[in-house]
Amino acid sequence: MKYPVSLLAALLITPLAQAQSEPQWYITPFGGYSFAATNFDANKTGLATQASVSADDAAHYGVMVGVRTIDPGNIYLVYSNQATDLVAGDVFSGERVTSLDISYLHLGGSLYFPRGNFVPYITATAGLTLLRPGDYYSSETRFSMGFGGGAEYRFTPRVALVGDLRAYATFIDSNKDLLCDRDDCVWQIDADVMWQGQANLGLNIRF
Repeated sequence: MKYPVSLLAALLITPLAQAQSEPQWYITPFGGYSFAATNFDANKTGLATQASVSADDAAHYGVMVGVRTIDPGNIYLVYSNQATDLVAGDVFSGERVTSLDISYLHLGGSLYFPRGNFVPYITATAGLTLLRPGDYYSSETRFSMGFGGGAEYRFTPRVALVGDLRAYATFIDSNKDLLCDRDDCVWQIDADVMWQGQANLGLNIRF
């Protein structure tokens, strides 16, 4: 009886040891380009003419920290930051309103579709968008959601190149005073959702 018991124990312990030896946590620093931000209809205080304002396209950087789940997937926290400008069109024709930092802090998950070392995935996130204008304007924090798709190419079990496209939707109240300084609100924004796209490239490191 000792032999079957030993064999059964080996069959149970070996997969467990292999699972524990595989890297479970990962960090992914990344950079990319943010584009196609929604144009807002806006009124400038003291002017009757309506304008259109939007965040200018610009580079961003960020980091993801996550853990693998039961194959195939993961759960992660992602932070990205874009330093750009809020610009006005129409009658103001490209006028820079103020500098603007757009930061996303989201909790998300991915579903993998492995094809050997090439691993496509889809992903969804939810969290907060922080809008931080310069020139003494007030910061704004709004709930947001994101979704996207991409792929990893795994050079080794611990290192992979990652690229993806994402869309973020930030929920903004209609007819909301925005960009307030210490005296008044300079712009009134008429919008419900701010959409913004991202193209990302990063290095996934597992440990």
